[in-house]
Amino acid sequence: MSLEAIGALRERVRRAVYDFVVARAEPVSRNEVAEAVAIGRTLAAFHLDKLAEAGLLETAYAPRTGGPGAGRPAKLYRRSAAEHAVTLPPRDYRLLADVLASAVERSGVEPAAYAAAREQGAKLAGGAMIPRLAELGYEPFEDPDRTIRLRNCPFDALAQAHPALVCGLNLALLEGLVTDGDVRLDPGPTGCCVAIQSKNKRR
Repeated sequence: MSLEAIGALRERVRRAVYDFVVARAEPVSRNEVAEAVAIGRTLAAFHLDKLAEAGLLETAYAPRTGGPGAGRPAKLYRRSAAEHAVTLPPRDYRLLADVLASAVERSGVEPAAYAAAREQGAKLAGGAMIPRLAELGYEPFEDPDRTIRLRNCPFDALAQAHPALVCGLNLALLEGLVTDGDVRLDPGPTGCCVAIQSKNKRR
């Protein structure tokens, strides 16, 4: 499935459709995608459904609010929670990470692990904050109150198994990386559990 998913993104227009959907905080309709990517609604629907078939998007239905067809259910799309990765030859770093996380929890050395994460974050720091966070896979965006939210948690699978430890490590990592903002835990229903309040008006 991961090979199929990655292959589905090779087509230029389909990749643009995918990029638009994953950049939105809320599910989007075919009409929104068609308008944003400057393609017809039928072509937008084709690419959206192909992405859903490949497991890259999830679909749901919700009533339309306003405009033609108001009140009727519309098909909406959002990024799938499934992860896709291909390594040749096969590797399983997550298995070892899970073993190490379990060992940290059993031995009670979380403070040392957090300190190491903070040091690693400092090594990764450099350049403008939002582009750096984007490079690391956090998918940052700024909400109306100037808080930087992170749509993606790069450690999501491990965080599901060891939430307290992994969220703490993630917080420490970002505390080391972010030099011009206040980093705090602020979990929501989706995305990363960390939020950043910028100290500077310009980055």
